[in-house]
Amino acid sequence: MDNRSKISIWSDALQRLVMINTVSKLLPLYIVTEYPKSGGTWITQVLSECLDVPFPRNARPRWESALMHGHMKYLPTMYNVVVVFRDGRDCMVSWYFHTLFLNDKNSPILVEKTRKALGFNDFEDVNTNLYKFIEYIFEKDKSSISPYKFTWAQFVQDWYKRDCITIKYENMVSDGVNEINRVIEQLGCDDISLSKIESVVDKFSFANQTKRKPGQENKNSFLRKGQPGDWQNKFNRSAAEVFDHYAGKELIQLGYESDNSWVDKVTA
Repeated sequence: MDNRSKISIWSDALQRLVMINTVSKLLPLYIVTEYPKSGGTWITQVLSECLDVPFPRNARPRWESALMHGHMKYLPTMYNVVVVFRDGRDCMVSWYFHTLFLNDKNSPILVEKTRKALGFNDFEDVNTNLYKFIEYIFEKDKSSISPYKFTWAQFVQDWYKRDCITIKYENMVSDGVNEINRVIEQLGCDDISLSKIESVVDKFSFANQTKRKPGQENKNSFLRKGQPGDWQNKFNRSAAEVFDHYAGKELIQLGYESDNSWVDKVTA
């Protein structure tokens, strides 16, 4: 990547940030925010087509109504916000593959940097490595001074019970049509037909985008597996204990667990 393209990327990101925090109510903008690997891009694509407004993904946005997607903390100047939550344990597994293996959408620099920082003997051995990876991610992001860096727990706390629309990745997977219909109605756009929503949800389904069934893994794809609950295949007791230490309270707050007894059930 040359310097000119780097400047362009940062300039586009700055304009997006300015628009989100100054004119989101006026244009209007529809803002989708998530902790990385929570399905936010997918949900933004669906909403963009259902609402018939552009989604300037990795491009300079125009000063017009649009869908804006990112990893953003709460600011009172943001309107029409849709917050995507996902089980943080699944986020950790997806983030492991996204930061330690090259795929069609990630950065080789990110992969090289993360591999160097962790130095695992065998990056394919997810079960053995995961607890160290979780610890690394939480500690690194917790201490970051960047406004774009935060842990999964911090993201949950920042948006929990805010005046915003929330959607869970798992509900989107199991009942996407009704979830999108609910979000659209809460955005005040109740003139979208259910048949259109059904068509758009099907168009952007995991199967149609990847030509794979949910659960069929391709670790070199941004859309790796598309299956909620995959953490149960990757977590051992150490990973469970580390995640509970950093984010057990937030897991319970979002209703993914009723208490921390789930840790004792992970015995592998």
